Amino acid sequence: MNRRNWLVVSILLISLVLVVAGCGGAGGDKKPATPAAPAKIQNINIATATTGGVYYPLGNAMAQMFNQKIPGIKTSAQATAGTPQNILLMGKKEAEVAFAQNGVAFYAYNGKEMFKDKPTKFLRGITNLYPNVMHIVVNANSPIKSVKQFENKKFVPGAIGSATEINSKEILGLYGLDYKDKKNVKGEYLGYSEAAEALKDGRVDGILIAGGLPTSAVMDAASSVKIRILSLEPDMIAKLVKDMPWYYEISIPKGTYMGQTEDVKTVAVANLLICREDLSNDLVYSMTKTLHENHKDLVTAHNAAKDMKLESALKGMTVPMHPGAEKYYKEKGIMK
Repeated sequence: MNRRNWLVVSILLISLVLVVAGCGGAGGDKKPATPAAPAKIQNINIATATTGGVYYPLGNAMAQMFNQKIPGIKTSAQATAGTPQNILLMGKKEAEVAFAQNGVAFYAYNGKEMFKDKPTKFLRGITNLYPNVMHIVVNANSPIKSVKQFENKKFVPGAIGSATEINSKEILGLYGLDYKDKKNVKGEYLGYSEAAEALKDGRVDGILIAGGLPTSAVMDAASSVKIRILSLEPDMIAKLVKDMPWYYEISIPKGTYMGQTEDVKTVAVANLLICREDLSNDLVYSMTKTLHENHKDLVTAHNAAKDMKLESALKGMTVPMHPGAEKYYKEKGIMK
């Protein structure tokens, strides 16, 4: 190898040594920088109810909205048996947010009825949603004109352990009727979609569906057979509202369902969106703000959301508000 080639090789070797030394840093004791760990995504599960009601489609719409609007979370909606199961899932930390009837939420928070001696003090409120209207439905050709005529008949009170079942127990109880163990009413425990099918097939005499207006399960039944929705007698409504003040009188306007030619006098409870107390204030604030400031998107998902208004956000709230929700309502002048 001639002198010129040796010079080239020497320069290359010296350059390589300098590069390697530089990678080691001063004194050779610095470690290469490690890339920053990605931010942890918080999973949020929204517990709803059976797929034939309003909770489930509305919960899915909320989940999509939260995912689009709130960074750092991954939200999904879960079909359930309804409010009682939702609260149990929250207690086991298998759900962070849930739909709930206000009466059942009251029982749970205060340790009454099915939650006797097991108060769920971790419940916190986010917002009132819309009225949960009691639809007591029979075939249009049925001789049944009043709830009292369900004695010895087949009746669907809802799925086992659902809020609807509790509503059935309370309403039928006004008339001295009891479907438990088929005492004087033959209770058939079914979810909303299955209840509608049973009514269409003539396998049951009546069903109770609790939901917003309109409720898909009632629409489904009305699209296949002629139905009639029973009105409750004024004195029974008055007694129910007096004994259980989370109920209130409401009308189902004629034409809400196919073939409905008259207004129906019935009762409703408030549907609430609730959460666990351990959710951060910032997260719940963002959820509350997102819901109320994107209200039109929820109405697009289900017409029942039209009754969700900022000015009635606290109406019917039977559990303490979450501080994150309180912050938003104070900003809007809804709370002091």
